[in-house]
Amino acid sequence: MSADSPHLLPERPNLRHLKDQAKALLKAGKAASLSESQLKVARMYGFSSWPRLKAHVDEKNLGLEVNELKQAIDANDLDRVKHMMKRNTALHRAPIGYGKNGPLTWVAECRVPWEPPTPVRLAMAQWMIDNGSDIHQGSDGPLMRAALRDDRIPMMELLFRNGADVNAEWGGFFPIIFAPCETLAPESLRWLIDHGANPDCARAGRKYPDTALDYVIGTYSRSERLARCIDTLLAAGCPARRNIPAVLEILRGRIDRLGELLDADPGLVSRRFGELDFGSTGNRSLTLRGGTLLHVAAEYGNVEAAQLLLSRGAVVDACAEIDEAGAGGQTPLFHAVSQFFDFGLPIAEFLVMHGADLGVSARIPGHYDRPEEVVESTPFGYALLFPGGENKTTAFLRAARAPG
Repeated sequence: MSADSPHLLPERPNLRHLKDQAKALLKAGKAASLSESQLKVARMYGFSSWPRLKAHVDEKNLGLEVNELKQAIDANDLDRVKHMMKRNTALHRAPIGYGKNGPLTWVAECRVPWEPPTPVRLAMAQWMIDNGSDIHQGSDGPLMRAALRDDRIPMMELLFRNGADVNAEWGGFFPIIFAPCETLAPESLRWLIDHGANPDCARAGRKYPDTALDYVIGTYSRSERLARCIDTLLAAGCPARRNIPAVLEILRGRIDRLGELLDADPGLVSRRFGELDFGSTGNRSLTLRGGTLLHVAAEYGNVEAAQLLLSRGAVVDACAEIDEAGAGGQTPLFHAVSQFFDFGLPIAEFLVMHGADLGVSARIPGHYDRPEEVVESTPFGYALLFPGGENKTTAFLRAARAPG
């Protein structure tokens, strides 16, 4: 390094040491004032001013502390957490956790280690609240993250006892009750309703303007728990604009009720529902818009519903409507093969066994993060794209000699 090259700061720079360097320059007569000597030190390390050097040192040291705090939380090291936060109370507001809401949010989520809240983790949350952490950080971020899983109800109870708001809107656009609706956590959902959360939380102009029932119907999660969540919200009297009887009975697994609806209106089996503005999952933006009830059964893995629909005259290769932009035309098989964690494999096998065309091609929406993207693909090609890569579903299609 040349004499004109800036010196490198140590990994953990010490502001007191830098101040001592400035004082030493002043004492040696190499600067006329303390401010001049501080400027010289700053430039020695490549900064244009002493305030910029100080800000960099403060930020770097805080970042190191934040990382250490997160590691202590992840290790459930309560003593270490206490020591660090007592030494630096600013850590209560450190950018940790979902949305950088704060350490309490990270503690409440119990993501590392991935387990239900232990007594130590609960004690950690309570200590943080008692010693300066904001229960409402990020518009009740701690409660929102705890509410994502049924096994975190003890953490939800702790937060609620300390004043968490079950009707808060995280970030101003995401009601807390939407958290278990997104992940299909029926016990967490029931707990929130029992503790005063309002499922009829529609608000025009919000990013997600609908009710909790609308949100759970539209979630990307796929599980048999969907029926329990819907039943809970219906029992609570939650309305929904997406409450389309035949569709809802498929989502609830109520094959008896679906049969009654088909008896009353046989035309339902071939109807295409242009109002179905939901159904995206597996990283894809494809929805059920313009699809049939068989498309719905395929999307939600309901083999029994598919059996009933085929027995009533549903066409296994029925094509969804094509929109104004020329996208659509997919058969139910496209929905079955593009699911997270091979959720749609049983229904895909069922459809193929009943003659679904493996070679059909459609121009349909692509990646969720690229809303304008349209891909032309066969079911196998689509399965390779969404959720992406090889899995049991693609292995099944490959074994069936499905064209890509």
